[in-house]
Amino acid sequence: MWIMHSDCFLSIVSKGCGPTELLVRARRNGDIEKMFPSAKVIRDAGTDYLYRAVLPRNVVKQALAAMIDHIDYPNFKESVEDRSLHAAYVGVWCAMAGLQHPPPDIERATHARSALTSKDTL
Repeated sequence: MWIMHSDCFLSIVSKGCGPTELLVRARRNGDIEKMFPSAKVIRDAGTDYLYRAVLPRNVVKQALAAMIDHIDYPNFKESVEDRSLHAAYVGVWCAMAGLQHPPPDIERATHARSALTSKDTL
């Protein structure tokens, strides 16, 4: 599962951990700690995700539920303040828009691209 939060991107899988645990992975330093402040994060350059932590499933569930309870934005992409994270999310938005048939109208897609440009010039 990929979690795209306003201030972090996480990958959560059941890999190399016990049945009551999940492996939480991140590409950027500090992203896991934003959702799981007490996590013991390991940096491993030999893996596809540089940062990882094994956490109890119930801790992950509670964090995801809390994340949902705190949604207060009308537009997700606009809630992302970090420029590089915003740019990555716009790229995902565009890729996913390509899967939609019919695709979103060009004006909406252009707005997403211009939002990317305006974030990059902040």
